[in-house]
Amino acid sequence: MASFSSVSGFFVMTDPIRLSKRLIELVGCSRREAELFIEGGWVTVDGVVIDEPHFKVSTQKIELSPEAKADSPESVTIILHKPASASAESALQMITPGTLSAEHSYSKRPLKGHFMRLEAISSLQANASGLMVFSQDWKILRKLTDDRSKIEQEYVVEISGEMVAHGLNRLNHGLTYKGKELPAVKASWQNENRLRFAMKNPQPGIIALLCEAVGLKIVAIRRIRIGGVSMGKLPEGQWRYMTTKEKF
Repeated sequence: MASFSSVSGFFVMTDPIRLSKRLIELVGCSRREAELFIEGGWVTVDGVVIDEPHFKVSTQKIELSPEAKADSPESVTIILHKPASASAESALQMITPGTLSAEHSYSKRPLKGHFMRLEAISSLQANASGLMVFSQDWKILRKLTDDRSKIEQEYVVEISGEMVAHGLNRLNHGLTYKGKELPAVKASWQNENRLRFAMKNPQPGIIALLCEAVGLKIVAIRRIRIGGVSMGKLPEGQWRYMTTKEKF
C-alpha cells in the first residue's frame, strides 16, 4: 500500500481544477491513490481537511500528511442516543458532523464517507429512546443479526403504580400473565421510580407486559447497553464512534 512523505505546495493558477488532479501533480501518485488520500482525510487545503476528490482548487496551499496511506477508508460503527419521538429513519438523519458528541470528538475525525451506507441494526420499539447502532462494517452487521438471541440488552424503565408483593422475584424467575409465559429477566430497582431490565433479544411489547404483570405501567423506556457496548453519558440526539476496544 503506497505511502508518501509529507508534501505541500502552492500553485499560481487562475482556472480551478479538481483536488485529486492537483495532488497527482504535486505527489506523482496515481489517480486512485490521490482519491484514497483525500477520502481518508490526509489532505488539507489552506489548513482545512478536504475529503472530496472533486473539490476545486486554484491557488490554495495543498498539504499531504506525513502519515498518509492510500488505504480504503475504514468502515465505522456509530452509537446514537435516539430520542423517544424519533423513528429509525429520522434517527439516521440525526447523524451529522454537527451532532457528534463534543466529549467524544477526539476519537476520530468525521469524514464524508462515514455518513454513507450506514445501516440500522438495533431497532428500538416504538416510543423507546436510547442506544441505537448504525454500521458500515459487515462483521458488526453479521454479529448483531446472527447472534441477537445471545446478546444481552439492558433497559432503564420509568414506571408508575405499585408493584405487587414479590413482584421483583417473579420478574427474575419467570411468570405467566394472561395465559402467556413471560421470560425470566434480570430485574432490579435503580430508584423508586425506575427499574433496570437485562434480557436477550426482547420482543416488541414484552417489557410492557412484564411491568403490567406485576402491577406497573410504563412511563418511559430507554436502552442503555447492547452486549459490552454502553451508551454511557451520551446526550440525547447525539452520537459517537464505536471504539476498537468495544465488543458486542
